[in-house]
Amino acid sequence: MRAAVRAWAELLRVSALFTVPGDALAGAAALGRRPGRGTALAVGASLCLYEAGMALNDWADRDEDAIDRPHRPIPSGRITPGAALAAAGALTAAGLTMAARAGRPALTVATGLAATVWAYDLRLKHTQAGPAAMAAARALDLLLGATATATAGPGAASVGVERPVGANGTSRAARSAGTSLPTRTARILSGAHAPGPAQPMRPARTAHTDVRAALPAAALLGAHTYAVTAVSRHEAQGGSTAAPLGALAAIVALGAAAVREQRGSRDLPPVPGEGGSGDHHRTRPGAPAPRLLLTALTAAYLRTAAEPLLHATLNPSPPLTQRAVGSGIRAMIPLQAVLAARAGAAGTGLAVMGLVPLARTLARKVSPT
Repeated sequence: MRAAVRAWAELLRVSALFTVPGDALAGAAALGRRPGRGTALAVGASLCLYEAGMALNDWADRDEDAIDRPHRPIPSGRITPGAALAAAGALTAAGLTMAARAGRPALTVATGLAATVWAYDLRLKHTQAGPAAMAAARALDLLLGATATATAGPGAASVGVERPVGANGTSRAARSAGTSLPTRTARILSGAHAPGPAQPMRPARTAHTDVRAALPAAALLGAHTYAVTAVSRHEAQGGSTAAPLGALAAIVALGAAAVREQRGSRDLPPVPGEGGSGDHHRTRPGAPAPRLLLTALTAAYLRTAAEPLLHATLNPSPPLTQRAVGSGIRAMIPLQAVLAARAGAAGTGLAVMGLVPLARTLARKVSPT
């Protein structure tokens, strides 16, 4: 029993799981919203889809691993290929089910994420499009958290629904909220509340308007993922100096970009027609995190990712390349913390950083690569 648990832990790379929750939390922070039910559903869906990708990855690479990594669970015979493929399918279904509970927009993003994961493992991994596909998957994971938070939070029932508007700019639902159904029916029958001419329909606030605020954070996370994935393509044989050197340059540039506070107006895109006259902006709660906190979190990100990449550049052996990839994966946690803090959610950023020691401890027992 213990051996079976160990085999599945290796197949699913459970030590890398701690890099997943921060995606949804950073997505929620980018919208200026507190994590809620939708965020929790997004975290659950992300964990399932991430583990589905891990199981599918080993199933797809079973022949290659039999030569380069015979100790892996499938080539060593500890887990059968059929069991790994079945686990990938079940975890994908579970992830999509959880996303569906957060609303249709979240399910749409999760479906795109699942399709990207399967396409990467089955087709794109060993092509030039591999790093871009993996980067897209991480960016979509952050956007899944943003979308689920926006659509499953307070007022989600109105998302995507049009509201009839009266001449004075108020909705009929609001004007008749205090009137009972029998009373309204009686007034209509008596002619006292006869329906007037058709009124224009006002579009309700949509999740898509909110989610655009999370695109810069998704782009930064995707760029980091691209750099790490480019190095991972050489972790079995080593020998590449260009890949870790390029990733090192990208990590330093990302750290410089991420540490910049979001200054000025913290407004979201305008919502047409709300407020009675013209458009208005919805202001995000919270202020940018203190410069000291942003600097500390960014330093943690650079320390985690940059030093192993420098070693792999100087000596591109398989062990050092694998170490650089593992550190790059774990570096996603402080990067997520930076993205949350710079959006004004310092508490969320610190909470995400609490996952670092857990990931480090588990990585000593189960490799994240």
